[in-house]
Amino acid sequence: MNTILSSAPAILVEQLDHFFGEGELRKQVLFAINLAISAGEIVILTGPSGSGKTTLLSLMGGLRSPQSGSLRILGTELVGAAKTVVVEVRRSCGYIFQAHNLHSSLTAQENVMMGLEVHGQYARAERRERAVEILNLVGLEARTQYYPESLSGGQKQRVAIARALVSHPQILLADEPTAALDKQSGRDVVELMQKLAQEQGCTILMVTHDNRILDVADRIVYMEDGKLAKREVETVLTTA
Repeated sequence: MNTILSSAPAILVEQLDHFFGEGELRKQVLFAINLAISAGEIVILTGPSGSGKTTLLSLMGGLRSPQSGSLRILGTELVGAAKTVVVEVRRSCGYIFQAHNLHSSLTAQENVMMGLEVHGQYARAERRERAVEILNLVGLEARTQYYPESLSGGQKQRVAIARALVSHPQILLADEPTAALDKQSGRDVVELMQKLAQEQGCTILMVTHDNRILDVADRIVYMEDGKLAKREVETVLTTA
């Protein structure tokens, strides 16, 4: 658990609305979202399916374009931002998808190397070395040359975590990282993500329905029907 947090917010959301569709099919999915997450904080975002959690996470990660209000990532405004600005923000974020999204034709090492390609500043030899190094850290030193089909669910998620963390991001966004895992594998994966991210000094925002892992958070934020429910915002275990 983090005990010392920076005063500057890593993520600052103010009056953020979001819509899907056009014309008569236009539907509002996020309503006046206000949320500040401090640098170094571990926050869990929970709530019913379809409440807008993944949409909000994808906006923060630059995977969707925010439409109105304000969304600042590490001080950079994403509402109305140019594509080049969004790309720079993406480089500061690691993203762990619910279904791990590994490329089946690539080995574990090659999948992790892809986490460095967006930066465009590492030679192939260095990408290879960094990938092996972080796969060792997540306990997959004997699986670096395995393809996803030869890995267990927990091992695939460890590869996904390694891919997200290999570039030492300042923000880690995780969408249901334990959804496909059994109790022990899920616990191991989240504790590993927490440990490595804290060692690298980054902020974690995790979407989850998994009540078994809520204790890793500094704070829990509840979302329902596209809105943050203030009465459900809870601070947990803020001291070691």
